[in-house]
Amino acid sequence: MVDSYQPSSEHTLDRDCTTLSRHVLQQLQSFGSEAQDLSALMNRIALAGKLIARHLSRSGLVADTLGFTGETNVQGEAVKKMDVYANDVFISVFKQSGLVCRLASEEMDKPYYIPENCPIGRYTLLYDPIDGSSNVDINLNVGSIFAIRRQSGDDLDQSASDLLTNGQDQLAAGYILYGPTTVLVYSIGYGVHSFTLDPSLGEFILASENIRIPEHGPNYSVNEGNFWQWEESIRDFIRYVHRHEGYSSRYSGALVGDFHRILLQGGVFLYPGTVKKPDGKLRLLYETAPLAFLAEQAGGQASTGTERLLDVVPTELHQRTPVVIGSSEDVMLVESFIKERIREQATIGAT
Repeated sequence: MVDSYQPSSEHTLDRDCTTLSRHVLQQLQSFGSEAQDLSALMNRIALAGKLIARHLSRSGLVADTLGFTGETNVQGEAVKKMDVYANDVFISVFKQSGLVCRLASEEMDKPYYIPENCPIGRYTLLYDPIDGSSNVDINLNVGSIFAIRRQSGDDLDQSASDLLTNGQDQLAAGYILYGPTTVLVYSIGYGVHSFTLDPSLGEFILASENIRIPEHGPNYSVNEGNFWQWEESIRDFIRYVHRHEGYSSRYSGALVGDFHRILLQGGVFLYPGTVKKPDGKLRLLYETAPLAFLAEQAGGQASTGTERLLDVVPTELHQRTPVVIGSSEDVMLVESFIKERIREQATIGAT
């Protein structure tokens, strides 16, 4: 009779036992050196996420954790204390990895090199340590965005010029969302998968595999306070959604939270350029390219409005780019307004 016993919740238990590192190895169906490297790298990212989540949960209790440092970063933006803490966490965690030679962050002018790792560490981590840091002081969602690239060449002059390639060279990408629960979403080119941090275990446990963005969704996420700074084509799109039923405006000021909603429910997130700043605000290597990687893996699209985001080749480390990302039908709708205005301008120019 013992041989006939079958666990009543076998599938649930199996999923509940699937940790992040195990899942990476299952995705690659390999225990080879690169599979083990990626599994170890994802473990390091998870550790950074746990440390940041713990610090955020205590930020109102521990002195000197909220507010500004009084300094500005390389982009000229005011630096929050949580930005500095999170950036330091990623550096500290990857110093111990043995795998990463360089870390490049929007908080640092140049990449941070770990000389003791460089002889064998052939990977680079690109990351935004705290996206939406303006939300920290008012207890709203924030996140971390990351991408992993393989180092090409020895980078002896420490220019990191090999990073100036398009987003298709990303080995992995993802984000950590710090909210009511801490969620890690990642892809290594085999679909998009989410994990939830179980505080009782101290592990990220598989929550959902092979996430697919709906082809169309009701949400549009954009800072409409910039309405009169946009080009007319973007204003045309906003007028369209205002006049048609079925659309809901959802914008939190935190890219990770807004994108997570789009990933699960469908719709489109926009951060367009303006007449004065045609490249917009978001950074290609740290923000838009990693999320574009996820969007395409989940069956969605990501665009600058005129070009596929994963095809954009940066000319500098901190390059910015406009972004239109989310459900394929909604991204194409935004692009159609842009194309129409370009066509009209070409017609006027020809007369």
